[in-house]
Amino acid sequence: PLGFTTSKASYNRVGAGANMIEPHAPADGKVVQIPHDWNPTVNAAGGILSNINDLSKWLIMQLNDGEYGSGKRLFSKKNHDEMWQMQTIIPVRNPGPYNTHFSGYALGWGVSDVKGYKQVTHTGGLAGTVTQITLLPELKLGIIVLTNQQQGAAFSTITNTIKDSYLGYGNRNWLAQYKTRYIAANKEADSIKNAVDADVAAQLKNNKTKLADSLITGTYKDQWFGNVEISKANGGLWFAATRSPKLNGKMFAYKANTYIVKWTDRSLDADAYVTFALDKDGRSTGFSIEAISPLTDFSFDFQDLDLKRIK
Repeated sequence: PLGFTTSKASYNRVGAGANMIEPHAPADGKVVQIPHDWNPTVNAAGGILSNINDLSKWLIMQLNDGEYGSGKRLFSKKNHDEMWQMQTIIPVRNPGPYNTHFSGYALGWGVSDVKGYKQVTHTGGLAGTVTQITLLPELKLGIIVLTNQQQGAAFSTITNTIKDSYLGYGNRNWLAQYKTRYIAANKEADSIKNAVDADVAAQLKNNKTKLADSLITGTYKDQWFGNVEISKANGGLWFAATRSPKLNGKMFAYKANTYIVKWTDRSLDADAYVTFALDKDGRSTGFSIEAISPLTDFSFDFQDLDLKRIK
């Protein structure tokens, strides 16, 4: 109905030779091209491939309360108002750069106030691609930022610079602001990761606190995530998730009953602590996982897994 000409609702519908971006992500300090992070299971959440031309039509329809073109209506104004009504309150700790007083989640949209105007927005992200769409309905302003890299500071810099030009702010040099924050956050994360690596290196020289491999190898299951196999492979202990084949990597003794796993795919930036629960004989009964770096993407949700030994 909106006249999209090139968008696809699934990666497997893109023809050979299509003019399409390739995703990029940081891996051990360098930006590298990575495979498209696609699985048909998540098409409803992140499967649409689109561009500025098509998405602009969608934003025009949003800014016109469901109408597009010569009176064509896709949904009623009543339903549109409901979509943008706050359902979940998100606390505002301070007014921030736009004098914000309220923030919340509506029906698939984040809503807040920026300098007295209502803002409706949402981000999107898969490995190597992050995006942001922002609307200020009273100003009939829609901003679309699509990237083929994995750094939200990039879309925030562009979005905020455009917003500022409409809201009457001078040049606040968002690029410099976000760069300063980026450097500081990475410095902190690197110090944590380096300290862990130093402890691991020390353990390689002194195995007194290392558990016997036979006490922790086996098959573990989380009711949601499925099975994880910990085995002897590739010159040491190896972690391999059945349902998430990217989550595989070598394990290293850390402290007491905690190991770390270094994922083979370094672009994940999500190496993790693996802490085993032990029975009275010192044999593992299960384990939990926690990301090492504070910059590991929130969507990994390692802390929610509860893996129990089944074999």
